[in-house]
Parts: sequence; structure tokens; C-alpha cells
Amino acid sequence: MPAQDPNVKATFQPTFPEKLLVGSYHLINKFIPWHKLPSILGALNLDALRVELRQYNLYDGYAAGESQGSSKSDPTPRRFETARNSEGKYNDTAHPQMGCSGIRFGRNFPRELTPAPSEESLRNPDPRMLSERFMKRHEFKPATTLNLLAAAWIQFQTHDWFFHESSDENIDVPLSESDSWPHGKMEFPKTKPDEVLSPLDTDAQATRIPTRLDGKLLLQKDGRESFLPRDAEGNVLTGFSNNWWIGMEMLHTLFAMEHNTICDMLRSNHPDWPGDKVFDTARLVNCALMAKIHTVEWTPAILAHPTLKLAPRSHLEDLGAISGIPGSGVNQFGVPYSMTEEFVSVYRMHSLIPDSIAFFESSSGEHKSTIPTSETLFTNAQHPLDSGLSFADTFYSFGINYPGAITNNNYPAFLRDLTLPDGTHRDMGTVDLLRDRERGVPRYCNFRRLLRMTVPKTFLELTGGNQKLADELADAYDNNIELVDALVGSHSEPLPKGFGFSDTAFRIFILMASRRLKSDRFIAGEWNAETYSKEGLDWVQNTGMKDVLGRHFPGLKEVLKESENVFAPWKMMQGSRGYGGIETNAPKTK
Repeated sequence: MPAQDPNVKATFQPTFPEKLLVGSYHLINKFIPWHKLPSILGALNLDALRVELRQYNLYDGYAAGESQGSSKSDPTPRRFETARNSEGKYNDTAHPQMGCSGIRFGRNFPRELTPAPSEESLRNPDPRMLSERFMKRHEFKPATTLNLLAAAWIQFQTHDWFFHESSDENIDVPLSESDSWPHGKMEFPKTKPDEVLSPLDTDAQATRIPTRLDGKLLLQKDGRESFLPRDAEGNVLTGFSNNWWIGMEMLHTLFAMEHNTICDMLRSNHPDWPGDKVFDTARLVNCALMAKIHTVEWTPAILAHPTLKLAPRSHLEDLGAISGIPGSGVNQFGVPYSMTEEFVSVYRMHSLIPDSIAFFESSSGEHKSTIPTSETLFTNAQHPLDSGLSFADTFYSFGINYPGAITNNNYPAFLRDLTLPDGTHRDMGTVDLLRDRERGVPRYCNFRRLLRMTVPKTFLELTGGNQKLADELADAYDNNIELVDALVGSHSEPLPKGFGFSDTAFRIFILMASRRLKSDRFIAGEWNAETYSKEGLDWVQNTGMKDVLGRHFPGLKEVLKESENVFAPWKMMQGSRGYGGIETNAPKTK
């Protein structure tokens, strides 16, 4: 670990044993990075990294805590003393708006070091040129240790964490005369700047799915399947649907069904509970279950390093572990909780999405169709199910299809010419780069510098010895390594063993993933039978993703028997093997 930047001030003070741990690994990491240490030593190294990240990489979006409300001006309603609020309010009863919808994103770097860009720096180097050179997919690069369900899952988790208000002004993307963009111009709304604070009226959005008097969510039965309700135009009635596709359709429906099953379980054990109590408790249980799945199943799948097999499980599964989070006590580490702009940045993972999806029958494994992913977007998210496929079929298909690798030149073509429901077109590669620049996310070298990581001095060092890529980066960035965007640099650096994304992005991940749980009073604090019910706690403790899928789609139980991790490729049925369909990214056997 390099020496701490003197411009970065500490936000909280670690204990003496923690300081000793950090200091020891500063010395060790001069010679050996954490991911090349024996697993136990590597896990301790990660603890040291997390301590130091908490110390130097958490910053409030406001100058004072009063900006996030107070118990005097907004006392916690009785219902939300023991229940989640749809807007995320009242997680901290002293500051009831902390981390809720409409509140500013925090930062992982000091605000004075993440200024809004000048017009020149916003456009330099040309983001559209960079998208053409480093995002454009020439051939599909699969992530063969994962399945497509892993790609859908992370969007399911993050797609309503990261919502920015748009301003009335647009960013106009400059296009060269030789640009192949077919739509004349490209523009998209600027992010509303922090100086304008206008909390969203989101409660109506967050609760758009109607509930019944028994606490259940309303699902519409259509033949064999239950679907989320739609409006007259075919838009799904759920909290956030701006990036809806078949993957979101599947997981939102699955966990709406899981909510309703939890309601049945609670009702059978507590027949005297009113509907609101059943709903609130079921939501607590369902949220904790999703947090557990994300921590102990999805994370080890995408970060399949031996050290990580030790670390995540203690957070939500082994409640007796020293580092276990549930019931360990809420800790904000000196900074009011919020998502951060840098956390948004490292979760730009559009490369995960394939160009097409091969669909198979779950009972026989027989190939039924291969559908371009672009035909499963927005109001067409049910398209694969219209041709006779069931949800069980789509989950099996996602289980054996690969996602894309998170690397250079792997954005699908349809995302680089995305047609939105209003008819406008965007290149998401260009948008991703401009969003980071617009929001003051530091460029790659400074990003690493502020995380106390080593900073490459040459393009060849950045790429880990890949001369061809180093030359391409040097040409695109005019031989100025300090100009390399965080996203492009992260896609270009060599990965630790088993990693699905860069070590640079991982530093933000290990800080913010645990913070999301440690700041949650319903997980780190009120983890008890009074809040969840005894039956609810048992449900979380004894349920994993395999159980959820088997509970709602019993036909998948057999194929899942040999699945160690649901987010890794499933074993294919005999009928799926050797499938040689055109333009599919499904695994093939010779």
C-alpha cells in the first residue's frame, strides 16, 4: 500500500489493534499483493484494507448531518419503528432521511478532489471514439465461470440503488464526420447537480405493485404463469423499470412470489396479525434473504478467489463469527450512510449482457429458440414467455447460458445503439464514460492513488504486459496515462485469480458492500425474533437461492442437485448438450 495522500483526511479512527493490522500489511504488500497470499493471511489482509478504506474513503454528500433530517422535525411513525419504509427513510431514527430516496450520493473521495469537469475535460479524449475502440464487441467474450443468472442478479440488486435525477439540460455528444452513428445526433439529459436538492416523491413509485389485505403482492395469473401487473401500455408496475428486460422480469417475479409465500408462512403461524404486519415482516425477511444470497452466493461466484471463499460467508451465514454482521451493531464509521458515486461507477457492467439468449425446455433440455436480447427489453420483457416457454424454462436457460466477461471490447451492439421507449437512441459505452466524467469520478490513475494503490507509470504496466492493448491505449489517450478513464483502465488491468472484475473496482466493493449491511439497523441492529419473528429468522437462516428456485419451480430441483453455486454454470441436461444453434452463447460440448 503506498503512503496516504496528505490531502485526504481521515473520517474515523481505527482502534490500536486495527492500526497494527493495517501497518503490518502495509509492509507485506510492498512485496506481495493480498491476492497472492495464503488464504487466511489474504483474508486478514482484506480486513486491513477495509479498515483503512473506512478511515480514508467515506465522505458525506452534505456539510452537516442536519441536511438529512432530525427526529424532532420528522419523528419516526410508529409503524416504521419496526418496519422498512418504501423510500428508505427511518433507517436511522436520529437522521430519518439518511440514505433515502432523493438524498445525495456520498463520495469515496474528498469532494474537493472530485469537482465537476470543465467542458473540455468532459469531452477529452472523445468519449464516442473511446467507445468505438474499447467498448465495441467484435466477438462475444464469455465469462465461463458464471451463468447469465449472475448478470441478471447484479442488475436486480443495483438497478434501484443508483438513481439520479435528470436536469432539463442535455449533454450533446460530439460526433466526427467519419462516425458511423446512424441517428444524426446523440444527446441525453445531464445529471441534476448536487446544489439542487429536490427529494423525489418516490413512495408512490416504490409501492406501485398493489398489495392485498393479507399482505401479499398482487400478481396476475395468465395460463400457467403469474406475472407482475402492467399498465395499459404494457409497462410493469414496479418501483424502477427504466432498464427492464427478461432478466429483471424473472427475478422481480420470483421474489414477489417469495414474498407471498413468506406471507402464507407468517399467516399460518400468526393468524391474528393484520395485513400490514404480515406485509412488513415478509418484506424484512425477503430483503434479508436477498442480502444473504448476494453476500454468500453471488459474491463468491463473481469473485472466485480462494481468499474470498473465507471472507463473505461470515457476513450473513455464520452469525457466531467475530466478523459476522447480523446483530453485531450498527456502525456508520463516522459518516452518514449513503451510496456513493464511485460505487455507481464500479458497477458499470454492461459487458455482462450477451447479444442473444438461447432458450431451452427445463424438463427435457431441448432447445426451443434463440432470441436477440434486444427483443426482450422494456415492454417486450415477456416476449420469450409468449412462445410457450415457462419461467422454469427461462431460469434453466439463464443457468446454462454464459454472460459476457467484464473487459474491453465486450459491450453488445444493441447497447451501443439502444433504442429507448421514447424513440431516442444512445450508445451506452459513450454514456458510461460521460456519466463518470460528469459526476467527478477521478480518472483511473488518480482513482487508484486515492485508494492508496500502486499507480502504473506506463501503459504497458497498466495492461500487465499486453503490448497491443498498451499501444492502443497510448494512441487513444495521446500518450497521457493520467487521462485514462476509470472504466477503461479497470477493463484493461490484469485480474486477480478467479475475479470477474478488476482489483481497482474491488477496493470500492469491499468497502461499500459491507457498509450497506453494517449501516442497516434491520440487519446489523434489530436482528431478532421481535422484529422478524422466530419463523422469519429461521426462513433467512435456512434458505438459499437454490431453495427459492426449487420452491416456486419444483421441476428445477433435479437439475439443481449438482449445483454448488446457482450463479455458476448449471449442469446441462442431455437434450441441451451439443447444441450448435446459430449466434447462441450457450455452453457447447463436442
